[in-house]
Order: sequence, then structure tokens, then C-alpha cells
Amino acid sequence: MTDSVDAGQNTSSRRRGLTLGVAAIAALAGGGLAWWRLQPHDVLPEAEAQLWQQRFIAPDGAALTLERWRGKPLLVNFWATWCPPCVRELPMLDAFSAQQDQHGIQVIGLAVDKPEAVQRFLGRLPLRFPVALAVEGGLGLTRSLGNLQGGLPFTVLLGADGRIQQRKIGELTTEDLASWSKKG
Repeated sequence: MTDSVDAGQNTSSRRRGLTLGVAAIAALAGGGLAWWRLQPHDVLPEAEAQLWQQRFIAPDGAALTLERWRGKPLLVNFWATWCPPCVRELPMLDAFSAQQDQHGIQVIGLAVDKPEAVQRFLGRLPLRFPVALAVEGGLGLTRSLGNLQGGLPFTVLLGADGRIQQRKIGELTTEDLASWSKKG
């Protein structure tokens, strides 16, 4: 009688071990896929040139081109009012922009959002750095810069030479900005 009880317990232990092993492999695979999807991918050859040629409209209706910052390090942050990590990082980017002043990295925010939503948002949280609307083609532009999933926030650091130095999909940290400011 004890042999059949021991055999049943061994079978149950093996099933539990097998189930845990399969679950661990699935978790690792899922984590690896998520990591891969959040990594910036290759930049299309013409993407940097296209970025510099883009013309955006500020919430007040004024035209804004990135060309005016050519020759200076430029941090371009794609964001939206409906994106919680975007909203969380904006005050940090605003402080970073003020700290950099005119002699360091210039910051611009490109809102992938409706103009009315951006205007309301900026009424509640004014930013010291320029903000423009990248509604039409904004996510396409991020994809050409290696953000294949179109995730937000997406930030690109361009060097004074106009070339991409750094990219990040997801919320920036103060450590990111400190590291990037050494490279910009």
C-alpha cells in the first residue's frame, strides 16, 4: 500500500517540477521578447536627414524646424498627454533643459497628440523648452529612428554633428540624462 502512495507522490512531484520548469522557460522567453521589443533597432539610413528637415507646428501655431538647432547637441523627446511615463518625465526634462541653458544640450518635446490636449496640458504644466506637435507622421518618424513598436516616450540625443548619439524607448531617468550630457 505504501508503494502506491509513494508512486503517486513521485508522479505528482514530477508534474509539479515539469510545470514549474515550463513556466520558468515561458517567463524567460516572454521577458526576452519584451526586452527585444523595447530596444531601439537600426535607424533607417535617411532618418537622420529627414529628422533635421522636419517642420512642426507649436501649440501656438508657430512653425518650428529642428534645423535651427543644428550644430548643437539636441535631445528630442516624443511624448503624449495620455502616456503616464511621458507625463512623469516631463518635469525632469524641464529641469534638465533649464540646467543646460543655451550652452549645453538643447531640448525639444514633440507631442504625438491632439493639439487641444497639448494646449490644455501645457496650461497646467508649462515647460521651458520648446514643444511642437508631431501628430501627422510622428509615430512614423519614431519608427524610422528605430522605435519599431512606436512606444512612448521615445527620446533621441543628436550630437552637435547632427548624428544620433543615444536613443531610449521608455521613461528617462536622471542617470540617463547625466550619462547623455557627458556624450552630447
